[in-house]
Amino acid sequence: MSGEAPAQGCVLGLDVGGTGMKGAVLDHGMRPVETVHRRTPRADGPLAVVDAITDTLFTLNALAAERALPVHHAGVVVPGIVDDERRRAVWSANIGWRDLPLAALLEERTGLRVTLGHDVRAGGMAERALGAVRGARNVLFVAIGTGIAAALVCEGAPVHSGGYAGELGHVVVEPGGRPCPCGSAGCLETVASATAVAAAYTARTGLVVTGAADVAALAAQGDPMARAVWQRAADGLADALATATALLAPESIVLGGGLAEAGPLLLDPVRAGLEQRLTFQRPPVLVRAELGDRAGCLGAGLAAWCAAGHTPTPQRTGVPAP
Repeated sequence: MSGEAPAQGCVLGLDVGGTGMKGAVLDHGMRPVETVHRRTPRADGPLAVVDAITDTLFTLNALAAERALPVHHAGVVVPGIVDDERRRAVWSANIGWRDLPLAALLEERTGLRVTLGHDVRAGGMAERALGAVRGARNVLFVAIGTGIAAALVCEGAPVHSGGYAGELGHVVVEPGGRPCPCGSAGCLETVASATAVAAAYTARTGLVVTGAADVAALAAQGDPMARAVWQRAADGLADALATATALLAPESIVLGGGLAEAGPLLLDPVRAGLEQRLTFQRPPVLVRAELGDRAGCLGAGLAAWCAAGHTPTPQRTGVPAP
């Protein structure tokens, strides 16, 4: 497919999160010619979320029609356990569905051809194609937010393993530590997620913070308790990433999600901790994600173009925000 003429028309990309949905009509250059943002009605139950996804795809399709752009394919990415090959949303704690044939259901409702994927894997592929690690063959993309998940790109292709690959947040970094909702204890998510960082600061000080960004700001100002909580999170990440490096030997590790918005405040101690923990292993390049909350939507669009049989031709100078 390399060397092909740019395809006419567009694809639809939709990233379904626990709180919001980000959609775009994407041309062959991966430029978002139209965008849509919607609330995810997860409090109303999983079927309401399916209804909202359907409505959003209809809206995106209508926007493409207004521009006389034929839609080749739609890419939808969701959180949880996603079996790409079986085209099923296997499980999601945030949304509540179980073994749902989501792609087939959306195709039946909308008449569109739909490819289903995982939000973090899609983000990792987008960072490789459009963002911080363009062209790298072996990449570990780690999204650190309310939870922690990872995507492994191996020799240019994402690793799926039936949807179970990438659960870095449930690597144990503090044996016998705080209970994790997964049923284990001391998981990375209980130490280094945004939720865990905010909760740890409140538990140590009795002061309620609105989120991890508050703790980051206090740490930057020299607050000793905030710095201790932040260092604990960085150490946990370094432990988990050292294990991943020993097993997978990624060329690059990309940190994304809300916690990575702290930039060097997070990357510098994680990088130092990782270097201390490695001996003979090839040290990966540790970088911050470039695409931010656009990554999932753009990754969904990349998958849609691939499913349609075309290789998109993104501009290397950057991609406008969906």
